[in-house]
Amino acid sequence: MRLPLSLLAALGAAVLSGLAAVGRVTLFALATFRHMLSPPFYGREFLVALGNVGWLSLPVVGLTAFFTGGALALQIYAGGARFDAQAVVPQIVALGMVRELGPVLVGLMIAARVTSSIAAEIATMKVTEQIDALVTLSTHPMKYLTVPRVLAGIVAVPLLVGLGDIIGIFGGFTVGVQSLGFNPSVYIRNTWDFLEPLDVISSLVKGLAFGFIATLMGCYAGMRSGRGAQGVGRATKASVEGASVLILAANFLLTGVFFSL
Repeated sequence: MRLPLSLLAALGAAVLSGLAAVGRVTLFALATFRHMLSPPFYGREFLVALGNVGWLSLPVVGLTAFFTGGALALQIYAGGARFDAQAVVPQIVALGMVRELGPVLVGLMIAARVTSSIAAEIATMKVTEQIDALVTLSTHPMKYLTVPRVLAGIVAVPLLVGLGDIIGIFGGFTVGVQSLGFNPSVYIRNTWDFLEPLDVISSLVKGLAFGFIATLMGCYAGMRSGRGAQGVGRATKASVEGASVLILAANFLLTGVFFSL
C-alpha cells in the first residue's frame, strides 16, 4: 500500500509544482505588460534587442525555411505519386509553410537562439550583481531588461515568420522547377491562387505569440536564475525547454482557433 501512496504523493507534488510554475510565469507576464504601459521607455535597449532578435536571426531562419520548403516539396511529390496527385505540390507546400511549418520552425529557432541568449545574458548579470546595481541606480530591472526584449520579440518575430514563409515557398519552388520539372509560371499561379488572407493572418498571429513567449521565457529564466555558473546553465536550459513546449502548445491552441473560423 505504501508504494501506490508514494507514487500518488510524487504525482501530486509534480502537479502542484507545475501549477506553481505556471502561476509564476503568468504573474511575470502580467507585470511585463504593466511595465510596458508606463514610462520610462528605453529606446536604445529596444533597438539593440530588435537587432538581436530580428536581423541577427535572419540567416538561420532563412536557411531553415528554404531547406524545409525544398524537402517538403520532395516529400509531397514522392507521396503524391502513389495517388497520381503530384500536381498539388505547390498548394500543399504553400499551405504547410504558411499555416504550420513556417511559424513553428521560426518560433523554435528563436527559442534555440534568442531565448537561450537572453536567459544567459540576464542570468550572468544577476550573478555578477549588475541587476542589483540597476536597482541601486533607481532603474527597474524589468523596465530596462525585460520590456525592451519582449517588445522586440513581438515586433520582429512576425516579420521573421513572414520572411520565413516566403523563403520556404521559394525553396519548394526551386526544387519543384529545377528537380521535379514544374512550369515556373504555373507553380507560382497555383501557389498564389490557393493561399487565402486568413492563412497569412494566422501565420503572423502565431509569430506574434511565439515571439512573446520566446523572449518572455528568456527574461523569466534569467531573472530567476541561481547563483554561480551552474545557475546560469540551468536558467539557459530551462528557458529553451519552457519556450519550446509553450510554443508548441500555443501553436496547437491557435491552430484550433483558426480552423474553427
